[in-house]
Amino acid sequence: MITKDNSGIGIRTRFGPDWPGKRCGEKTRAGGICPKPAYKDSGRCHNHGGASTGPKTKEGRQRVSEAHLKHGHFTKDKKLARAEGAATERKLRARRKLIENELRSVGVI
Repeated sequence: MITKDNSGIGIRTRFGPDWPGKRCGEKTRAGGICPKPAYKDSGRCHNHGGASTGPKTKEGRQRVSEAHLKHGHFTKDKKLARAEGAATERKLRARRKLIENELRSVGVI
């Protein structure tokens, strides 16, 4: 337990070699064994996959999906509409260029 007197001790001392709780035990980047305390349900620490992976129910996933929706600019319908608008704009630009070239060749412009 961290108290006002021992709060400056640090993680190494709080979960030292004689700590009685369950440890993560996952392999670290350095190749050692992770000494952090594990969550009860997953058996791993926060860094090695013990944290929640998100909502499990259909309602929970729907709620998260609605929370992450900002504006809908990147839905399939909006992307298709933008692509069609861009194609129309390219056709009009090409047609205008042809007309300008013809007018230049005649000497009007």
